[in-house]
Amino acid sequence: MAKSITASSADERSLSGRVMAWPEQIKTFYNDVRTEMRKVTTPSLKDVQATTAVVIITVFLFGLFFWAVDNTIGSAINYLFKYLTHR
Repeated sequence: MAKSITASSADERSLSGRVMAWPEQIKTFYNDVRTEMRKVTTPSLKDVQATTAVVIITVFLFGLFFWAVDNTIGSAINYLFKYLTHR
């Protein structure tokens, strides 16, 4: 029994064993994809509009935030350079 398990696992690890398993693996993968695609639903127009609005508002707010941080750090660095060059 141990020899048959070792022989079959050795066949599965060999190149020919892996090549022989491809059709079954491809079939299994294809069936899994079909099963998952049956679960996919298309969002309604209302959902798309709501999420689009959220994305646009979020991008705008992040833009304002990074603009403020950039200006603050830039002003601090300019002040530091002016302070260090006047001495």
